[in-house]
Amino acid sequence: MVAITLPDGSQKEFPGPVTVAQVAGAIGSGLAKAALAGRITARGATRLVDTSHTIDADAELAIVTAKDPEGLDMLRHSTAHLLAYAVKELFPEAQVTIGPVIDNGFYYDFSFHRPFTPEDLEAIEEKMAQLAAKDETVTREEWRRDDAVELFREMGEVYKAEIIASIPTNEAISLYREGNFVDLCRGPHVPSTGKLKVFKLMKVAGAYWRGDSNNEMLQRIYGTAWATKQEQDAYLHMLAEAEKRDHRRLGRELDLFHFQDEGPGLVFWHPKGWVIWQQVEQYMRAVYRDNGYQEVKAPQILDLSLWKKTGHWDNYRENMFTTESENRVYGLKPMNCPGHVQIFNANLHSYRELPLRYGEFGQCHRNEPSGSLHGMMRVRGFTQDDGHIFCTTAQLQDECAAFTSLLQKVYRDFGFTQVLYKVATRPEKRIGSDDSWDKAEAALMESLKRTGCEFEVSPGEGAFYGPKIEYTLKDAIGRHWQCGTIQVDFSMPQRLGAEYVDEHDQRITPVMLHRAILGSLERFIGMLIENYAGAMPPWLAPVQAVVCCISESSADYAAQITQTLKKQGFRVESDLRGEKINYKIREHSLQKVPYILVVGEKEREARELAVRARGGVNLGVMPVQAFVDLLQQDVQQYRQVAVPE
Repeated sequence: MVAITLPDGSQKEFPGPVTVAQVAGAIGSGLAKAALAGRITARGATRLVDTSHTIDADAELAIVTAKDPEGLDMLRHSTAHLLAYAVKELFPEAQVTIGPVIDNGFYYDFSFHRPFTPEDLEAIEEKMAQLAAKDETVTREEWRRDDAVELFREMGEVYKAEIIASIPTNEAISLYREGNFVDLCRGPHVPSTGKLKVFKLMKVAGAYWRGDSNNEMLQRIYGTAWATKQEQDAYLHMLAEAEKRDHRRLGRELDLFHFQDEGPGLVFWHPKGWVIWQQVEQYMRAVYRDNGYQEVKAPQILDLSLWKKTGHWDNYRENMFTTESENRVYGLKPMNCPGHVQIFNANLHSYRELPLRYGEFGQCHRNEPSGSLHGMMRVRGFTQDDGHIFCTTAQLQDECAAFTSLLQKVYRDFGFTQVLYKVATRPEKRIGSDDSWDKAEAALMESLKRTGCEFEVSPGEGAFYGPKIEYTLKDAIGRHWQCGTIQVDFSMPQRLGAEYVDEHDQRITPVMLHRAILGSLERFIGMLIENYAGAMPPWLAPVQAVVCCISESSADYAAQITQTLKKQGFRVESDLRGEKINYKIREHSLQKVPYILVVGEKEREARELAVRARGGVNLGVMPVQAFVDLLQQDVQQYRQVAVPE
């Protein structure tokens, strides 16, 4: 007898070995039809298996369907195989390489003698649909490694043969076959191609074989796959929205910034874009001021010996720029923390001064690979709203909890209300003792519990010098952006000789908290632009209002109103051109200006304004002071930046 324990604790017994599919059928016909795989726990180990897998001993079993995260990944992985199957059917001379699952989809890399065209993608997707409709069984086969190598060499698949030849001799090789197509894969896979109903090919890009620029450039076909058409439609709508909101396009259209080849990964800020930057920076400067931070400024380059002491040179050198002068090598700072320790060390501090909080708008440079650069989201030169807190171990949890509360307030002011929390724990490559890592990880988790935040744990994803909390924002169209962080560091202060005098006149190494709320200002502003689709809230808008005259006779009044509003501290421009008023309104609407003020003869005589809010909302005619009050209220909506007691 084989006893199968189900997730609800109930058991089903079978007279002998039984497949996952048979167990699903015994539970119900609906589940049997929906089953994609099984999650088996036996002898203390859990693994995913095909529905054809035979269970020959007592085990726990959960049937995996498309509703489960593992099921969705399986649909996508199986669809990647379906893509390769279709390509081989249409282009037999193409060679297959690898095809993994990625966020929201999959890709497969091919070697082919010419570039795939958009028409090719349409044909491949149509062939995939035809193959799926045939509902061919997907079967698993186990092969000896050398036999599998020979099989793929005979098929002319040299890349796949190379992959298999790199696998240790004693490791089992599993192949999956569907119709005329066979591929190397650990699996599991869906039981038949008919399970693959909702997919779409997205684009073609280049990718080097094995990620090495010395190897052949392959063609990577990207696709997406979902359990339901509704989910896929929602995802495609999100992508369309994201394309409309792309900060690079909006940066050009709204004249905010640009990039060029002479400064790869570096931003050229235009006047309007720099206004947004200044508003963000001044807001954060007020956060520093009102929450106990002292603003500092550390050098851009520091002698390499310091970077070696901190551990950056051993753990981060591939990302650092260096320069030389007078036979000395310097590192262009990739982060601000070593400089802040030097400022702390310039004086001997008492425990009564702690916590000591330093903040800096520190410009950093990192030698990111050119292929990873992406507008302002991934750059080589950036500025952080960086801060470091020097405190005692007893103050650690209070400081972490206070930081989380402050961060939540800042994010709300910028329009983000959904925050995800993740604690990243010790990586394999790290500095410091296990005891210090235990204390640091426990302090971070406890601080989140104290502030009522639910969080996930990401094992092994901490920085080399300490664990961290990562704060991720959800934007207007559902995308996630990791921004803020707080990291506990017992090691760097010790390495750099940081000390304070405790109540017993002993010299003690402080705990150092690395923290940032926005992270990279460039990246955060790019996020803001995309979140608001370029229509920045009035307090951030480069131009808050434009005064447009209807005719030449009202031009002087428009200019006068502009000056009056500027003296009130508002960012206002006037449009005195001889163009028709509808043309002016349309042009400034496309520039996403929050308010368009129209003045003609009637408004001039009454000393009033016709006010249009963004989105074509007609607010009617009002006195100048009434508009001043309206705009002032808009601008001041975030004003209280200190966290309430």
